[in-house]
Amino acid sequence: MSHKTAATAAQTIGIDTGKNTLHLIGLDDKGAIVLREKIARGRITARFANVPRCLIGIEAGMATHYVARELSALGHDVRQVPPAYAKPFRQGHKNDFRDAHAIAEAVQRPSTRCVPVKTDDQLDLQALHRVRSRLVGQRTAVINQIRGFLLEHGIAVRQGLRFLRQQLPDILAKRGDVLSPRMTRIMEDLSGDWRHLDERIKHITEEIEVLAHGSESCRQLMTAPGIGPLIASAMVAAIGNGTAFAKGRDFAAWLGLVPKQMSTGDRTILGRISKRGNRYLRTMLMQGARVILLRPKNWAKHSFGLWLTAAAQCLHHNVLATALANKLARIAWTVLAQGRSYEARVEPKVA
Repeated sequence: MSHKTAATAAQTIGIDTGKNTLHLIGLDDKGAIVLREKIARGRITARFANVPRCLIGIEAGMATHYVARELSALGHDVRQVPPAYAKPFRQGHKNDFRDAHAIAEAVQRPSTRCVPVKTDDQLDLQALHRVRSRLVGQRTAVINQIRGFLLEHGIAVRQGLRFLRQQLPDILAKRGDVLSPRMTRIMEDLSGDWRHLDERIKHITEEIEVLAHGSESCRQLMTAPGIGPLIASAMVAAIGNGTAFAKGRDFAAWLGLVPKQMSTGDRTILGRISKRGNRYLRTMLMQGARVILLRPKNWAKHSFGLWLTAAAQCLHHNVLATALANKLARIAWTVLAQGRSYEARVEPKVA
């Protein structure tokens, strides 16, 4: 059977993505393989230009959003399947064509949860957050290296970025008794790297804040407690308008802010939080929850007063922060999905 005829007979096509090549498996309406092809990434649009409209499953991963948008523009129903959901359908040993076959099988199942295609604006926001996260990590590494060098020479600085920032110039100027000229020069170079990273982080943070204030969805998210421009923009970049989730609980579970279940034999066994999904967004929501916990006087204003007060008496502070982050995630999803600002429920004053 020719490639053209096979592609015409295919009702479902699975695509396993690679850096330079894509592997295709096409299935007819009975599930039989009618297409088996390997093509270059740059020829994917031309290959599907004359193919009748069909269901296309593509493995979610690097550079798949662009391919999905290109194929969707041709009229195909394109869905991105997470590799973890396609793996159970793979038969035999792993290779690229069997992965493509598993994707084609998985994308036909109504219960398979697929990854929504991101827009260019979402990818731009995501890129800014990833660059900022990398720079923050590099700055932390430089700070830890400075502390380590100082400690090796008997100089201990109080924990906290601002304390090291304040004391480092005096240490380099006055502690020549324990720091050699070479070590002083090394520390000055590291201090210069630190300042350069601070400037880059500040510039990217300001750019993210400008984009957040210019987006209606981000402005609505920022009305929720504990959510600022960084969290709001990261959430929009990750899930768009939130339609990929049926409810806020699903979003919180995707973030990994729910207990991991190991239930069996009619016994419900819950462990630690699963830590699945977007680690970056989960971390920032945890930080937002901890900021709220630092200000008990504002709990009632955010309509968290009665619940947080009761929970704080019986839960460990880390468990309490996780529970609050879960609540913030569900509130944020509701705000995003319904397209409205957060409205706190006014708690009646106890006489």
